[in-house]
Amino acid sequence: MTSTVDTATDAGRPAPRSGLVAVTRAPAWLRYALLAVGLLVAFWLPNGLYPAVAVDILCWALFAVAVDLLLGFTGLMSFGHAAFWGASAYVTGLTAIHLGLPFPAAVLAGALAAALLAVPIGYLAVKRTGIYFAMVTLAFAQLVYYVANEWRSVTRGENGLQGVPRELFGLDLTDDYYFYYAILPIVLLGLAAAWRIVHSPFGRVLVGIRDNPARARALGYPVHRYKLTAFVLSGFIAGLGGGLFAVGHRFVSLDVLHWTTSGKAVIVVVLGGIGTLWGGVLGAGILVRLEDWLSFSGFEAIGLVTGGIFVLVVLVFRRGIWGSAAALATRWSASRRR
Repeated sequence: MTSTVDTATDAGRPAPRSGLVAVTRAPAWLRYALLAVGLLVAFWLPNGLYPAVAVDILCWALFAVAVDLLLGFTGLMSFGHAAFWGASAYVTGLTAIHLGLPFPAAVLAGALAAALLAVPIGYLAVKRTGIYFAMVTLAFAQLVYYVANEWRSVTRGENGLQGVPRELFGLDLTDDYYFYYAILPIVLLGLAAAWRIVHSPFGRVLVGIRDNPARARALGYPVHRYKLTAFVLSGFIAGLGGGLFAVGHRFVSLDVLHWTTSGKAVIVVVLGGIGTLWGGVLGAGILVRLEDWLSFSGFEAIGLVTGGIFVLVVLVFRRGIWGSAAALATRWSASRRR
């Protein structure tokens, strides 16, 4: 069973080559150079941008990578991942407010709650494919949204959870600049976990299931079990981002559970490049920064601009920004060898 993504899908359509494949086949020095550049940008980010925007970029980067783990490497389009992002945000906020735990422990509790929620949803959803899978996840996400809206004694309904603390052993993290560096290790660990998942034998099986589930089943792989595991892992990583988002904003509202939040995550992944993993990080940086710049400029129709850019990227960069850049680099390297 092949581990690349340029094989035919079960629908008979050729799947686009993954930008991740191009990067992993690059020379070792180039991969380490890209890693060093990425880490330098991560450490520089709150100095070049408003720190609160930098925090949002980290949170959305985790969310996008979680969605890409399903969409790009398992072939499952989820329109309900806001359920895990939002559920983790609420659990993180409630844990931090009522138990007074350090925010990393509260975020971990939120991520575990998101993973636990993903088990029953995923068990029912992975038995469907294509648009049916997307609609099942959307339906469950709307159900979670309804429960959060009606359970006002816990979630405060439309008023939301306010005053989520940033407790960390007495350190003063009220300044977003210092809070950014406090959450950066958590985000890097989450991204490293996603990278390890897709590069493991488990990740190779996921790609094979995405490309040809019938062949994977014939080879003896329990397809539904693999999909469910990927779904739960994706929910956990999305929960990490949602918990950090709650602590970063010190406020949790129903918006974190709305279907538009799931849609935004999908847009970020497509913008960066499906099946590239790091494309989600790039897409999150572009979209969050663009929305911040437009809001401060007084422009109200932000969705019009972001939607137009999304359409432009889909038409011009069919593999996303990262995927297209990786493809160009591969062609340039191949031309030099001739």
